[in-house]
Amino acid sequence: LYYERIVSSQKKKAVTKEAKEKTEALAASPEDFIKDPYVLEFLSLPSETGFLEKDLESAIIQKLQHFLLELGKGFSFVAQQKRISAGDEHFYVDLVFYNYILKCFVLIDLKLGKLTHQDIGQMDLYVRWYEENIKTETDNPTIGIILCSEKNETVVKYSVLKGSKQLFASKYKLYLPTENELKKEIEQELLQFNLKQ
Repeated sequence: LYYERIVSSQKKKAVTKEAKEKTEALAASPEDFIKDPYVLEFLSLPSETGFLEKDLESAIIQKLQHFLLELGKGFSFVAQQKRISAGDEHFYVDLVFYNYILKCFVLIDLKLGKLTHQDIGQMDLYVRWYEENIKTETDNPTIGIILCSEKNETVVKYSVLKGSKQLFASKYKLYLPTENELKKEIEQELLQFNLKQ
């Protein structure tokens, strides 16, 4: 229908502008691709925290195909422990992916414990560095995901994560939840939803 209108119209720019305005809301956004939580049961790690971040990262790399499927559509692996240098300091991004649907880099930082403001600041640095040094003109803004075992909603609320379209914190679970855990999670989500209204 759009092509018919543009071919038959004498005001092609106006038709193109109208079509763009009406379809912008349908464009894919990072929120459509970021899950919370991610279920990492396929890694076969113990459910208690008797392992290190490097063990989690190593397990993900060993089962990369499964992890890519859990991430969702369009993800391609780019790097592990990607070194970035800011001045005379060096930092390492745990995992780097490129999403060819969103056309952007996706940086993942793995955290074993509860999300902290330091974790958020660290990821913000990574994203800003990627924006300035790696991203090209044709890429969309870089996305940073902090994958943590426990998400602190208060820290999220009062940090740059709130309202950000580039920084996200998602929980991971090392096992599929039980029926009771699912019910509890749904009740908490409903409560959060009702509080926002």
